[in-house]
Amino acid sequence: MIDRYAIGGAVAANIYLETSDTRDVDVFIASNPLPGSVLVSLEPVHRYLEAQGFRLNAEGYPVVRGWPVQFLPADKSLLREALEQSVEQDIDGVPARVFTAEHLAAIAFDLGRPKDRRRLDQFREEKALDPRRLSEILKRHGLLERWLATKGN
Repeated sequence: MIDRYAIGGAVAANIYLETSDTRDVDVFIASNPLPGSVLVSLEPVHRYLEAQGFRLNAEGYPVVRGWPVQFLPADKSLLREALEQSVEQDIDGVPARVFTAEHLAAIAFDLGRPKDRRRLDQFREEKALDPRRLSEILKRHGLLERWLATKGN
């Protein structure tokens, strides 16, 4: 089952930045697979949510408070650290664990997709980051040299 969770992606970024549109909530999870298995089944989570009255949408995501929720594994060291260091925030009146701004920026930098680059630019423009903390995270995950090489661009 799920040991720990935290919200990442655009919903988490919206806590630190001016609001942007998103279609779903990314919930990163750490879980313990069954002994002898490397795969984690989300079936128990889906059954639990369905028992609470939440249904799956056409894409197979549970819809919670009007939001499709995508459960994602924290399967890289950067994601595991972001999960461990997540903080409690209020999201529409509901307390929830959320990645820090610095972890969201490091993840966006690591992924490097166009939407991630735009989010990273927004973090910089809105001065929503602690540069020292971000540098420490990037260094721990082998991203600092690449960051410094692209920072001037």
